[in-house]
Amino acid sequence: MARLLLFSLLILQLTGCASWGEDDYRNPEVSLVQVETVKARLMQQEFILHVRVKNLNDERLFIRYLNYSVRLNDMLLAEGEESLWRSVGANTQRTFKIPVRTNLWQKVKPLAKMLKDSQGSLHYRLDGELISGLIFGRNLHLSRSGEIIPGDLLPE
Repeated sequence: MARLLLFSLLILQLTGCASWGEDDYRNPEVSLVQVETVKARLMQQEFILHVRVKNLNDERLFIRYLNYSVRLNDMLLAEGEESLWRSVGANTQRTFKIPVRTNLWQKVKPLAKMLKDSQGSLHYRLDGELISGLIFGRNLHLSRSGEIIPGDLLPE
């Protein structure tokens, strides 16, 4: 009888564990806020991507990694993986600064032509994967895009 009671309690505990994954979890909103130029040399450029993560849940969101790629009119400008190990409070937002190093030397001509020929705006795209959680991770595939006006990037 004691074994049956112990087995029943164990089964009840396992059903409680199974219900952990079925909560009202909502994926965070991720957006590219700003691209800051740090150094622009001939063979290497350094930028800082300002990425905002908005936590829509009632619990703290732990972020481990961000895999990303940034494109301008389908031209790959930068890609990489950043180990963040940061958290975003419940129902709050936080902006992360992600350092990026790239070499646009091979893309100077097409990039200059793109900037010169564009009458209106250019299309940018941030694709990536956000890996969150401390023990049990959740992967969020993200794709954000928008428009920039080249004239706004040039000093007067």
